[in-house]
Amino acid sequence: MPEAFTPGAAPAYETATHEAVPAREVRIGTDSSKFPGAPENGAEWTLREVHRLGLEGVFFRSVLELSPTLDPGELRAVVQLAEELGLYVEVGTAKVNPFAAPEAPEVRELGGGDYLRGLERLVVACAEAGVRELWTATANYKFGIPGRLGCDRFRTDVTWPEQLEATAKVLARLGPLLRDLGCHLNLETHEEITTFELVRLVEEAGPDAFGITFDTANVLLRCEDPVAAAHRVAPYVRQSHVRDAALFLTEDGIRRFLAPCGRGVIDWPALLRPLLAHAPRLTLSIEGVMGRRFPLPLSIYDPEWHRGHPDLTTAEFAEIVRLADGYRRRAERGEVPDRETLSLPVPVSERLDFVTESAAHLRAVLAGLT
Repeated sequence: MPEAFTPGAAPAYETATHEAVPAREVRIGTDSSKFPGAPENGAEWTLREVHRLGLEGVFFRSVLELSPTLDPGELRAVVQLAEELGLYVEVGTAKVNPFAAPEAPEVRELGGGDYLRGLERLVVACAEAGVRELWTATANYKFGIPGRLGCDRFRTDVTWPEQLEATAKVLARLGPLLRDLGCHLNLETHEEITTFELVRLVEEAGPDAFGITFDTANVLLRCEDPVAAAHRVAPYVRQSHVRDAALFLTEDGIRRFLAPCGRGVIDWPALLRPLLAHAPRLTLSIEGVMGRRFPLPLSIYDPEWHRGHPDLTTAEFAEIVRLADGYRRRAERGEVPDRETLSLPVPVSERLDFVTESAAHLRAVLAGLT
């Protein structure tokens, strides 16, 4: 168990059903959006490079990376290459929160002015190419806006409950198409949404057509214990973005920095057990870093921030503080990078290391679970 978990006793979770985990069936790959060289060199280059590195698949953030025009031949060629290399391919579509739609004009263009129609075209193109596990998310993060207002959860022109209600209506519209095609649209634990809210959306819309993309580091931004979050979402997780995180108590609350798996606060054996109990063939797609480690805030001293988290429990709030304190102790002992180091730009030489180090750690953890 990581040193970050030494102060006090970590929360206990039911593990009786998690004794036999067929971890050998898990495949470890990478997300394309932050894989060095992928944006410049294209999908086929990315697949070949991932295969060369010994990884087992690619999570392409957008199907438009495979073909900007959704050309069936181009899409199928990428999928066929992946099959030849023994790699999995998962792809993303577009955001399902209609209040985020204006920020993706290319999707509206695909639909001839109709954003929902454009989203449906993306889904159909993926299905016809043989890809049926599809990513989506609910909103965005504005990195140039400080504090909680950078998160769409706290935008002031429309409330978050109104955004969730509108999102649920979009999911209801998409459900019949997804069922007809045998697809799942998997909503990410993105920076703005809680696992409580995602589970409610999926259960209401129907787990036969919708699932969850579990981003292990994003749940920290909503002040959720990653292990508790894993237990909540496990029945619905069909895709993942895996990375670790460092937490620091700061003058304005808590700051989260991204870190390779095994170098942050997450207890990986405890997090993976419930996921694999429900999905023993789960793919683990490492989402790396590019120029920065995304030091995003948890504005825990802001009363408006607290009012915006009605599901947050004191137990999980306390766990996040404990994890931050544990990381501070490790940094003071020189075991992990401190806040000043993590605030520096990420050197080019470390961007690929983030992925390969994470993969090595995950493989070691999985070997210990069998």
